[in-house]
This record gives sequence, C-alpha cells and structure tokens, in this order.
Amino acid sequence: MLRLVVRRLLQLIPTLLGLSVLLFLWLNRLPGGPASAILGERATEAEVARINRALGLDQPVYVQYWRFLKRIFELDLGTSTQTGQPVWDEFATRFPATVELSIVAIVIAIVVGIPMGYLAAKRRGGWLDVGAVSGSLIGICIPVFFLALILKGIFAVQLQMFPSYGRLDTGMDATDVTGFAVLDGLLTGELDASLDAIHHLILPAIALSSIPLAVIVRMTRASVLEVLGEDYVRTAESKGLDKRVVRGRHVLRNALLPVVTAVGLLTGSLLSGAVLTESVFSFNGIGNFIRTSIDARDYPVLVGFILFIAMVYVLINLLVDLAYSLIDPRVRVH
Repeated sequence: MLRLVVRRLLQLIPTLLGLSVLLFLWLNRLPGGPASAILGERATEAEVARINRALGLDQPVYVQYWRFLKRIFELDLGTSTQTGQPVWDEFATRFPATVELSIVAIVIAIVVGIPMGYLAAKRRGGWLDVGAVSGSLIGICIPVFFLALILKGIFAVQLQMFPSYGRLDTGMDATDVTGFAVLDGLLTGELDASLDAIHHLILPAIALSSIPLAVIVRMTRASVLEVLGEDYVRTAESKGLDKRVVRGRHVLRNALLPVVTAVGLLTGSLLSGAVLTESVFSFNGIGNFIRTSIDARDYPVLVGFILFIAMVYVLINLLVDLAYSLIDPRVRVH
C-alpha cells in the first residue's frame, strides 16, 4: 500500500508542473498582459510599464516562470484586487463552507444513488428501473442553477420550509472554531447552531447533488447489470450461497470499481458546480467568491482557484486509487 501511495504521488509531479506551465502562459497571454487586466482597459502605457516592473514582467520569460513556480511552492498566491487580502487567507476563510456543502451533496448522491442503481438493476424493466433511468436523465439535463432557483422558490419562498440564503440565521450566536458550521456546533456543544447549519445546507446540497446523483444511479445500474451476467455470480447462486453474501461479496464489490471512479471525479466537479449554487443561495464559500472575482477580473484569485481545483483533483485521484486497492487487492500490484 505504501509503495502504491509513493508511486502515485511521484506521478503527480509532472501533472502539476504541466498545469503550472499552462497557467503561466495563460497569464502572459491575457489581452494587454496582466498589468492591463489589473489596471483596466483605460490604463496608460506608463502605468502598464510601472506595473510590469513591479511584477517583474519586464524580465526574461524563464525568470518570470521560475518566480511564478517558486511562489506556488511557497503558497504565495498573491493579493486579491477586490479585498486587498492575501488570496490564501481568503481561500482559508471560505474553504470550509464549500467543503461542507460538497460533502453533504456527495453523501446524498452516494447514499441515494448506489441503492437506487442497484435496485433498478435487480428489477430491470420494472417501474423502479424505468423511474430511476428517467429521473437520472432529468437530473443530468436540468442545470444546477435552474434547479437551485426552483428549490429556493418553492421550499424557501413559498412554503418557507428552509432558509433562502446564508449558512446560519442572522441572530444565531455560534462560535467559530474550524470554519465548518456543523462541526463547530458539535465541538462547542451549541447543538442549535449545528441544526441551523444543517437546515441551511439542505436545499443547496440537494441542488448540487443532482448531477452526481444521476450519474451514480446510471453507473451503478450499468455496472451491476454487467456483473450479474458474470459466470462467477451464477456459480455462487447455483451453489446455494446466501443471497446477501452473493450481493455483497460478488455483485456489489465488483460493481463498485467504476462507481468509485465516477464518485472521485464527481466530487472534484462539485467545486465548479458550487459557483452557481452558492451564488443562488448567497452561500459564503469559495464558489460565491469566485463569481465576484470573475466580475472584478481578480486574476490572482482565479489563478489560485485553478491551482486549488487541480490539487483537489490530484488528492481525489489518489484517494480513488487507494479505494481501488481496498476493493480489489489486485490493483496494488500494478
């Protein structure tokens, strides 16, 4: 297992270096250069030249790239032009909110999607199968922001069952320990704050989980149908093994391999979906901050966000590989 982890980590180095090259080229190919992007379209040549000297953009390309790479390794992502605060500090403040929302969304997708896909495969052609397939198609086709607006309009505005914005009620006095509202309430014994945070999470998490849920249902259904037709499953059933043993040890365990891959990729994509979901519900996370950064052309924040997304995908891929090795030990030898 340790050799697998080390090997995967070493394989990530060229991936991150390649991403750093693409980011560096993107910054240097901006219309008018980064200086014009920072100063605006009406910046004079003298102002642009001054910013270029201050940022070191008048030096050779290889020197600029080395400085850019060095700053990344030092976790120096620059300063936000919106707030004047270091980008890393802004991310550290907002990161827990987005992670909390993404965790709840992927948990909903897994807890509902895998059993639904499995039951749909077991009852192929029945009403449950037809409903699961139709529902998954609808879930994939409906844009996340549109579903978020529907949920907000019905359950928050009309029925007033859930709050329509924020992470906590305005009058809620909650102690901030880790930045994770639900966890903080449990750690400090403020259960009312935890329940209120969960109440605020339900609608945005359901909206954000719609596409992952649909994909997991379809992936699980297809994978289970394929495994059910394998000879070893029929052999296990013909030997009279208990159905729970056959389902757990032979069907689900082998069917979960492609589903684990899908879950890993979908977890990373939740961060991009969070941009729209957080905007609809005014959720103070990274997604909402990125939306305002795009409007303000806050390039240091956007570069930091791209690096952040890349690191998330890298770590998720590592976790997927580890999950593979636990589900199927044969993977460890490759």
